[in-house]
Amino acid sequence: MAAVGRKSGRNAVIYMDPTGSAAASRLAYQAKWSINFTVDKFDVTSVDDSNKVYVTGFPDAQGTFSGFYDDTSVQTYTAATDGLARKLYLYPDKNLATQYWFGTILPDFSIDSDVGAAMTVAASWAAASPITKVG
Repeated sequence: MAAVGRKSGRNAVIYMDPTGSAAASRLAYQAKWSINFTVDKFDVTSVDDSNKVYVTGFPDAQGTFSGFYDDTSVQTYTAATDGLARKLYLYPDKNLATQYWFGTILPDFSIDSDVGAAMTVAASWAAASPITKVG
């Protein structure tokens, strides 16, 4: 049987430069991240075509990450309010540090407080540079 390439997200980590002036550091208490790659598609269907036809434009990269609020660590509030691009590293497995996505992002930030749950933080982001897969 071949080796299994599928993974659980339990070893995934996020590194980001939360202040805009330092090296990227591990974001504390994060529980989930996602990255989405899409490409603009333009309809160029003409009357003689037998189905719709598209051409592509620019690629896009956006994503999210979320976790639990912690008032003792730097999270992403500053990054969302000063308008500066931040370095971001998304590792699917902290034990396999040779494979990750890297780029700079412009993040947005939210906090959710619920009397019946733990406080959470979330960020949605858009690429400020090419987002590249390494490894």
